[in-house]
Amino acid sequence: MVSSIPLWRQLQAAASVLAAVRAGRSATDALAAVDGALRPGVQALVFQALRQLGRAEALRRQLARRAPPPEADALLCLALALAWNPQDAPYEVFTLVNQAVEAAKRQPSTQAQSGFVNACLRRFLRERDALVAATASDPVAQWNHPRWWIDRLRRDHPQRWQDILRASNLPAPMTLRVNARHATPTQYRQTLAEAGITATSIGAHGLVLDQGRPVHELPGFDTGMVSVQDAAAQQAAPLLLAGLQAPPGERLRVLDACAAPGGKTAHLLELAGPDGADVTALDVDAQRCERIHQNLQRIGLAARVAVGDAASPGAWWDGQLFDAILLDAPCTASGIVRRHPDVRWLRRETDIAQLAATQARLLAALWPLLKPGGRLLYCTCSVFRAEGDAQVQAFVAHNTGAVLLPSPGHLMPQSGANANPVPDNLEGDHDGFFYALLQKPPAPGPVQAAA
Repeated sequence: MVSSIPLWRQLQAAASVLAAVRAGRSATDALAAVDGALRPGVQALVFQALRQLGRAEALRRQLARRAPPPEADALLCLALALAWNPQDAPYEVFTLVNQAVEAAKRQPSTQAQSGFVNACLRRFLRERDALVAATASDPVAQWNHPRWWIDRLRRDHPQRWQDILRASNLPAPMTLRVNARHATPTQYRQTLAEAGITATSIGAHGLVLDQGRPVHELPGFDTGMVSVQDAAAQQAAPLLLAGLQAPPGERLRVLDACAAPGGKTAHLLELAGPDGADVTALDVDAQRCERIHQNLQRIGLAARVAVGDAASPGAWWDGQLFDAILLDAPCTASGIVRRHPDVRWLRRETDIAQLAATQARLLAALWPLLKPGGRLLYCTCSVFRAEGDAQVQAFVAHNTGAVLLPSPGHLMPQSGANANPVPDNLEGDHDGFFYALLQKPPAPGPVQAAA
């Protein structure tokens, strides 16, 4: 169905979101303030613009060395991001230009610059090929990521950095995790087929939909048969629980630290087996803990949900050691920019060291809470080694008893058939992630008396 909302109105709203992101606000928060009727179309425009913002800003510098006020600059860069490559433009390029000028004229904050916006965009139409060629040597324009981000990837992954950037700049699909207590992926795939929905299997519990759709249109979603979770994130619960058994007559004690919004908590409970597990889901944010409650209520399983700082166990820990701990640590989110394209423009290079220090603090605080012989799974949705390999190697060096078990390490973002595959990945489509499974040495046995 063709939208009855004029394109210029959608461009106005999209430009306001882009301006908010450039001012340091997350796109999620900015989009929440957009009128509900406008929001789906505006999100599509904003996400496409964020994936082409490096090129758009380079083109704007070619057209005008001095930037106009932020609102007008956001609208101009939005139009350039959407229109610079006609093959990917969501509308005819002339339509985009005309409607962007109309948006400038009708918005009080940009009205005075409407002539400037018009002049820049008309020149762009006349000189497009030459202007694009003039920006071709700019790495930020070519890769649509900040220069420091590109340089960091080249150092961290010298053989893979280009494939990582390509995959990161493509939209992510909708991936489902099938609740093992309800069905197998094969069974649920058949259920989807009966509803006219096609999907491809990925991993042990996942399905990638050929086309995304509202969750409430998915059969059994409201009763917990299926959840939305990227295939890389789906590895956490199986990695932590595989082969782990509670002592006779006891249940596994599992901590999901930094648990909100609860997707991994739910997966842990789904896989805990007939005897179940006592799972504590911890998060420092009380509002986000409400999301954990809602997710668990939907799947019909229960955990102890606690509000607290994982780095300060004294405020929330009951003193009983855990068999297993999942630490999905705060990070740059550099592995999930396919789903959150604003992240690349919001992050600063100095954030990496600050977040790495937080990750080290969390590891140091949680390791003593683990039983002898227990496991801690450290993970981040990051592709930067400072938050992955380097973090774990430093921890093992300072905790000589910690044993690094076989685990995936760095998983690079991959967009299936839409991009060059990166080696050592899952098959198919998934975000960037890091996993390291650490085991504490078992307690020493009783000393045998000499004969």
